[in-house]
Amino acid sequence: MRPILLQGHERSITQIKYNREGDLLFSVAKDPVANAWYSVNGERLGTYNGHTGAVWCVDADWDTKNVLTGSADNSCRLWDCETGKQLALLETSSAVRTCGFDFSGNIIMFSTDKQMGYQCFLNYFDLRDPQQIEDNQPYLSVPCNESKITSAVWGPLGEFVIAGHENGEINQYSAKSGEILKAAKEHTKQINDIQTSVDLTMLISASKDCTAKMFDSTNLEHIKTFKTERPVNSAAISFSHVVMGGGQEAMEVTTTSTRIGKFEARFFHAAYEEEFGRVKGHFGPINCVAFHPDGKSYSSGGEDGYVRIHYFDPQYFDFELEA
Repeated sequence: MRPILLQGHERSITQIKYNREGDLLFSVAKDPVANAWYSVNGERLGTYNGHTGAVWCVDADWDTKNVLTGSADNSCRLWDCETGKQLALLETSSAVRTCGFDFSGNIIMFSTDKQMGYQCFLNYFDLRDPQQIEDNQPYLSVPCNESKITSAVWGPLGEFVIAGHENGEINQYSAKSGEILKAAKEHTKQINDIQTSVDLTMLISASKDCTAKMFDSTNLEHIKTFKTERPVNSAAISFSHVVMGGGQEAMEVTTTSTRIGKFEARFFHAAYEEEFGRVKGHFGPINCVAFHPDGKSYSSGGEDGYVRIHYFDPQYFDFELEA
């Protein structure tokens, strides 16, 4: 099947995310618009307008009522998914790099960048308390002095947030006390992306050190490593398969042809750490990949500003690695 091409951004894609059922796909880019798409046919459901800078991150809660976006305009915004109405505006002193709803959809977290003399903070808000939103006062704000957070996701049961840092560390920050519960230092360079499996038991981290690694999300035990020869911008996990997107830095792209540029999505077997397939398509590095929750399709967003939805052929599901 040919991929579905989503053309809704005029700048490079920063993040794409499916909702829990997978019927909707949200995309954000380095332009101020967040888009919602039907994943089955690539039709655009609508846009969330209000940001005035690049949007770095997006998330939807479990029942797809609300959408959360974080942007370089120093704000994190909460939207009504269906109507596109802005429900809340949380202003910060630096760019919002990551954001997410916990499993209940009641608590949100977002992290801010270390820039212009401001620290990197991980902030937690309880949406059930309108006072917190009104006063712009998180119930918990964790300073990250050593190294800024580059990617973060909620762990299982909403007990902690798993954050990847610029120095390659992965930490669990408690949502109650803010203390670091577990830490892992397996990567040698910056973590570009962290994503969890559908059941939240495992997570996969993509790093500038040209590897993606799989961890147990509760104890951060390192399980697998997937090696490539270029920085990994994003990695996603689905049952026994891992998809990775990468390429060089956007600045160096002009010096290579698309053939050598290696702008493919690469598929690895999660247990054997073996690569078993590649998908070409983007005219620039892939910035973000995401699996559909049912594992039957995946999407990738590139530096070229396009999002591509790929539905797998039947052979993909019958495929067994030769022992």
